[in-house]
Amino acid sequence: MTKKGSKFYVVWVGRNPGIYKSWDECQLQISEFEGARYKSFPTEKAATEAFRGNMWDYIGKKEVKNNLPFEEVSGKTEEIITESLSVDAACSGNPGVMEYRGVYTKNGKQIFHAGPFKDGTNNVGEFLAIVHALALLKQKNKCMPVYTDSETAIAWVRQKKAKTKLERTAYNNNLFELIQRAEKWLKNNFWDTPVLKWKTEIWGEIPADFGRK
Repeated sequence: MTKKGSKFYVVWVGRNPGIYKSWDECQLQISEFEGARYKSFPTEKAATEAFRGNMWDYIGKKEVKNNLPFEEVSGKTEEIITESLSVDAACSGNPGVMEYRGVYTKNGKQIFHAGPFKDGTNNVGEFLAIVHALALLKQKNKCMPVYTDSETAIAWVRQKKAKTKLERTAYNNNLFELIQRAEKWLKNNFWDTPVLKWKTEIWGEIPADFGRK
């Protein structure tokens, strides 16, 4: 049972992102860490949901001052976290030939690429790209944010289900197999990686963009 008055602290960006049960533990992760992102929650369940969700859904109203615990954070939330992966998909037609990739946000270096796949959609590609990034980071025991410009894909990842209306054809069987594998991975794994919405209207195109617009 949680003690009355106790809090749980989510550190999205810090020395070791995670969930901490005391302010002292949290402070070790964010003190003098440039661009730290963190917030307190009243229950462990709320903290876990926040940590696995979109950081920007929980912060964005008040600036962090003097590294004190807070309920809402903003301040410099318009800054890009360069130590991150950015993912994107491109699709010629709807459905059409689709591919996706992930790059290191800081320098645009391509980390992974998949496709082209026939009879795909952009949303499916965005979803697969996020899960690919999550699985890769977990495999390599690394924790850094994953950026995507797709709110739909973020929602699918949260729900652990690709709610696509894409019809299965003789040409995209392999794509549906990837979707099923991705959904299974989400259901069977816990990940510490924040999935963040790329703010295209502020920052321009996401670094993983294929440049076909």
